[in-house]
Amino acid sequence: MEKTQNFTEGKIFAPLMRFALPVLLALFLQTMYGACDLLIVGQFGGDRADVFVSAVSTGSQVMQTLTLMITGLAMGLTVFVGTKIGAGLKEEAGRIIGCGIWLFGVIAIALTVIMVAAAPFLAEVMHAPKEAYEETVIYIVICSAGAVFIVAYNLVGSIFRGIGDSKVPLITVAIACVLNIAGDLILVALFHMGAAGAAVATVSAQAVSVLISLVMIRGRELPFTFSLKDIRAKGVYIKEILKLGIPIALQDLLASISFLVILAIVNSLGLIVSAGVGVAEKLCGFLMLVASAYMQSMSAFVAQNIGAGKPERARKALWCGIASSLAVGIVMGLFTFFRGDLLAGIFAGDTEIVLAAAEYLKAYAIDCVFTSFLFCFIGYFNGCGRTTFVMFQGTLCAFGVRMPITWLMSKQIPVSLFHVGLAIPASTIVQITLCGIYFGWMLRKEKYNGRT
Repeated sequence: MEKTQNFTEGKIFAPLMRFALPVLLALFLQTMYGACDLLIVGQFGGDRADVFVSAVSTGSQVMQTLTLMITGLAMGLTVFVGTKIGAGLKEEAGRIIGCGIWLFGVIAIALTVIMVAAAPFLAEVMHAPKEAYEETVIYIVICSAGAVFIVAYNLVGSIFRGIGDSKVPLITVAIACVLNIAGDLILVALFHMGAAGAAVATVSAQAVSVLISLVMIRGRELPFTFSLKDIRAKGVYIKEILKLGIPIALQDLLASISFLVILAIVNSLGLIVSAGVGVAEKLCGFLMLVASAYMQSMSAFVAQNIGAGKPERARKALWCGIASSLAVGIVMGLFTFFRGDLLAGIFAGDTEIVLAAAEYLKAYAIDCVFTSFLFCFIGYFNGCGRTTFVMFQGTLCAFGVRMPITWLMSKQIPVSLFHVGLAIPASTIVQITLCGIYFGWMLRKEKYNGRT
């Protein structure tokens, strides 16, 4: 039986790459998971394809906000468990995981009730085009009804990344992706259920994936002791999980809200622009895959080394991640800037939608380079437990840079989606600057403490 990885000994680059590759593949499948909804409703939606594309793109962005919040909270569990594994405290790691399961179960129930009730309000706040309003509400309601599976789905991944196992999350998302594609083809292409069919396929795939994954996990050798009696509330663990996770969740939530505001601004410009930007946002998930994989991998790698008292090894991992991520980012950015229309054409057949998406993608192409730095820094700071700073810099730039620039560019006549999109790399540049300053401060503080 394959064992989980210990990141505190030996080489740095090779273990980091081995851990990051399954994370990358899982993120790719996760992105495919969401993109397939958009692709299939766009290709098989018939005369109402533009309506379905707009509804699914807006509704999925709302659900992505929920998912990011859960992932952020779960990152607190990843870091907490990672530090205990790095310190060799296996029994405590098991108790922490049990407490995390209890905590996220409560959160799942609350989110289900809130999101289902708020669906019409959310569609209205998002300025969903009137032609797509009803379909947007339907999509959000159905997906929200399955919030418990969204939570469980992300919880499994967070636990296993924390113990140095990135393959179980990969298997989980692979199962979900295959089931979602099959469900989309049956419900949307065959039974013509539109946005509702895409939503049902998404929730069903997650539910089955979680159940299959739990069965698979039972036969694995785990680096912690765990029993059902560990699934209970324990104040000291809940406090630490929330202390680490809430800043990440808030940063992700507020950043996602800023993107929702951008989408609402774009939705007000018409159905074609709304659909075009929706396609571009889905493609963005693919463009940022490598950087996102390093962000998650870096958190687990750094957390174990901080727990083992090896901060210098953690810093070396940061530079390895930036270098390899940057090489891929440059290639992806160049291709997207000059041939974004080819990428957009995969998800939309309407020429106007393709052109709108390609124009917006040019700004994301520039951001491909900068996120190579930013995402690795964020993963590093999360692994160090500096999640409050991550929240601060993300929130400041989301509301102080990204949203104001988007609003200003949307008021220019004629509106250029490229100029609107430039708010994204502008925000990233400011975030990198803040991260560099904070990293330097941490380094000076560590040297000072070493001398004293």
